[in-house]
Amino acid sequence: MTNESRLELLRTLRSNAGQAEAGGRVEANFYPIAEHLRALEPDVVLIVGDRGAGKTELVRVAGDADLREAVQRRMPKVRLAKGDTNWLRGYPMDYGPAKAGLEKFILSSSRRTTAQEVWFAYLLRALEAEPEVERFQQLIRGSGAEVDARHADFLAAGNATTAAMDDLDKRLVAEERWVFVMYDELDTLYYSDWSAMGELIRGLIAFWVHHSRRWSRIRPKIFLRTDFYRHHGSDVAGADVAKLAANRVELTWSDKNLYAVLIKHLANLSDEWFDYCTTGQGEKVHYDDDPVLGHVPILVKKDEAKPLIERIVGKYMGPTGRKGEAFTWIIDHLRDGNQKVSPRSLILLFETAAILEAGTMHAKHAQVLSHISLRNALDKVSDAYVTQANDEFRWLPEVKERLKAIAEVPWRSRSILEGALGKRWEAWFEQGPEQRPPAKSAKDLVDLLLELGIVRDRGGDKFDVPDLYLKGLGLKRKGGVARKVVRNNG
Repeated sequence: MTNESRLELLRTLRSNAGQAEAGGRVEANFYPIAEHLRALEPDVVLIVGDRGAGKTELVRVAGDADLREAVQRRMPKVRLAKGDTNWLRGYPMDYGPAKAGLEKFILSSSRRTTAQEVWFAYLLRALEAEPEVERFQQLIRGSGAEVDARHADFLAAGNATTAAMDDLDKRLVAEERWVFVMYDELDTLYYSDWSAMGELIRGLIAFWVHHSRRWSRIRPKIFLRTDFYRHHGSDVAGADVAKLAANRVELTWSDKNLYAVLIKHLANLSDEWFDYCTTGQGEKVHYDDDPVLGHVPILVKKDEAKPLIERIVGKYMGPTGRKGEAFTWIIDHLRDGNQKVSPRSLILLFETAAILEAGTMHAKHAQVLSHISLRNALDKVSDAYVTQANDEFRWLPEVKERLKAIAEVPWRSRSILEGALGKRWEAWFEQGPEQRPPAKSAKDLVDLLLELGIVRDRGGDKFDVPDLYLKGLGLKRKGGVARKVVRNNG
């Protein structure tokens, strides 16, 4: 490998930095996994996954006819709906409800059914192209930002809304058609009040619990972050919720599939990258070429990816094996406190390392990246996970500020952590709504941090933070602290 050819590969990789996160190049980035693709089956309503697990990417696949066809071609056992299908967005939607307006309206209402009514009203707006809903002109044509006005339009229509939906469902059955309504990015509903968001999510689940058996061809797809499902899904009583939950899809990632999605991302970056991935000595990854999905790596087990990964980054995380094998180090250092790794963080690590490597060119022989760039990239990824938090975790920078007083981990008791987070607790709520913590107390916030995998319980009343969040939160480890790692080798 010459420096010129290495630099060309680095330029391509770094120039695509953030594209997977932003939704670009969906065809090249999407790696089909049979269990995940069950989300597209008609009877599956709930799709649950952690931050970065691929919920939004599945929404994009569902809404693209070519991608759905490619999925069916590669995964014939996935039972997609037969006949014509129409995939609509229930949230977020064009000219849909404004977040602040939703929050204000829900908080001002004293009726538990209000959230269900709001979701019904905006479902009708999503279905505006169907003739059965044309009679509700003000509801579907009025400003979607005016939540209270649209809710009033819905109430004024009375039982005619349900009758219209019944008629639409009957016609869809007769025409052998399906309408799927997708709800994604529900974690962005949180604005300044955690309870308002909970009310909206519970209302959405309750609405479809009550109607999913009534309508056979109008089907919801509710994409929920795992902690939201645990908090809000169980709050909606009834046997129907249990049935919906029993048939849910959980987006989990084995080490094998993580490396497969990374390799697919690299192999489809450019012809030069594909040549690099398919040449060289030793065992090679095999690919299927798909006209839509591009070069799809075929991995039966995780270790089949090892020769290629070691060619890219080297065998060890140092000049010798004392620092550990790179193939193991990469995944282990991206695990959160629940031992989970997202494809988002893995791809971001390699893209960030490419940016750093292009400025230093430490890699040798056939390598594209050096262990130095990988280590430094991990710190950058950690920073991004905290300081560049989007709507999901905009409160994390304030957590970082409050942890400055206890900046070395592990913490010897939970009370130390709660004490640091709880100082000036009321002052936290005087900040802008986006920075307010989604908890009622420091104890609740620690529970949430543990649930999200941002903080880790080491047992024996000791707590620390995984590497994915360590540098971003401005923390460091005391010397000689061993990391407990549980591997998923599937």
